[in-house]
Amino acid sequence: MSAPDRALRADARRSRDAIVAAASELFAQRGSEVQMDEIAERAGVGMGTLYRHFATKQALLAAIVGLRFAAMTEQARAAEEVDDPGASFRELLLGYLEAAARDAAFRYAILGPEKKEWAGIADQKARFADIARRIIRRAVEAGHVRSDLTFDDFVIITRGAMSNMNPDDDDWRRHLTLVFEGIGAGER
Repeated sequence: MSAPDRALRADARRSRDAIVAAASELFAQRGSEVQMDEIAERAGVGMGTLYRHFATKQALLAAIVGLRFAAMTEQARAAEEVDDPGASFRELLLGYLEAAARDAAFRYAILGPEKKEWAGIADQKARFADIARRIIRRAVEAGHVRSDLTFDDFVIITRGAMSNMNPDDDDWRRHLTLVFEGIGAGER
């Protein structure tokens, strides 16, 4: 939790949480077509309250991504505790993607067409990336994945799987199975 988040009064925190929840729902349903006044209405707050917390739609998307990365960082810490390097990597990747599958607003924020402004969540992303890099390095050193696999590849893999996610099927899991087999981390 960032210092500004800790400093919020209880009523301001409730308003902020309501705004993020409303925005998450609306972005998941309609993407960039969502307007700030719709978010305020769904959250039950005035426009002034919305803009006090989030000056732009991008700032709101960044907050959604920041919350997801904070949760994914905790999941990554748990994956790092797994003794087997291959299982640790699988848990990291699958956990990340299962969380993304449940969060259409996160997927929209990551994959959407808008220019990304992630300055406000750089720390959250960096914490996750540091853990993921250690897990990947361990899996590489143990021979569970290709020797040239990097964190950049992790990003490519997750974006590919997320682009195949939709509520009507689990095609992304097939995509992930093919990826695991292609990088050498699949069941043999």
